[in-house]
Amino acid sequence: MKKAAFVALVGRPSVGKSTLLNQICGEKVAIVSAVPQTTRNAIRGIVNREQGQLVFVDTPGRHNSEKKINKKLMEVSARAIDSADLVLYVLDASRAPGPEEEAVAKLLVPLAGKTAAAVNKTDARGADVQRAKDFLSQQLPGLDGRCYGISAKNNEGIDELLNALYVMAPEGEALYDSEYYTDQETGFRIAEIIREQAINRLRQELPHSLYVDVADTELTDGRLWVRAFIVVERESQKGMVVGKGGQMIKAIRLAALKDLSRIFDWKIDLDLRVKTGKDWRHNDYTLRRITGC
Repeated sequence: MKKAAFVALVGRPSVGKSTLLNQICGEKVAIVSAVPQTTRNAIRGIVNREQGQLVFVDTPGRHNSEKKINKKLMEVSARAIDSADLVLYVLDASRAPGPEEEAVAKLLVPLAGKTAAAVNKTDARGADVQRAKDFLSQQLPGLDGRCYGISAKNNEGIDELLNALYVMAPEGEALYDSEYYTDQETGFRIAEIIREQAINRLRQELPHSLYVDVADTELTDGRLWVRAFIVVERESQKGMVVGKGGQMIKAIRLAALKDLSRIFDWKIDLDLRVKTGKDWRHNDYTLRRITGC
């Protein structure tokens, strides 16, 4: 009998969960940025091997904040953890554990029996894998040695980690057909690629103040036409996104098209604009739309 499981990826912001998900799946499933809490949804990536199927669920980085959007992101994370068969706790070997790390470990204590840990960024300057393992032995002893040093960036240690997760996974039938590596809808993937290109260019100015709304799509004869809006909170922020002479939004559009051409087989026409959604981070309806929760 083959194995099948949902695996929730959990950890602090910027530990490399999305990079790990992309490496595991061999495809770009989750957007990646140096900006903390880039992930706003439960992003699913599907791995099919001879042993069976693992569905990884990337979750927003767990961060202590009373802001409404952070509370919503923590709700997304909590739901993914509650519904998962297994948990993969990702730590950053280059950062010393602190109060936030302790809070994540405490959250996982009741789930230790179905949890494995990946100590990521073993290739980074100042990486200290033993420090992370000592932390886990103190804070999460129920792991029972299921801790693996990896470099998601360099694809090191991934096979050993996957093999361990397959051993832990229950027997079951595949949840998705074998050709799938994600179940994201087309509009969502397009919005995420645009957002990635925008925040990576505007991360000093307004990375958390924008989201992307795909307003219209139309597929005709192998050509996909898309109208999308980069939505900011203030009128004064629109100029930053547009840039002098429209150079910034042009750069975002061209970079997004380049990425999208690698993902989709269609020729894509992208009409990209900017608009204001006043104080959208405090709007319950908008937060539900962009987090799916």
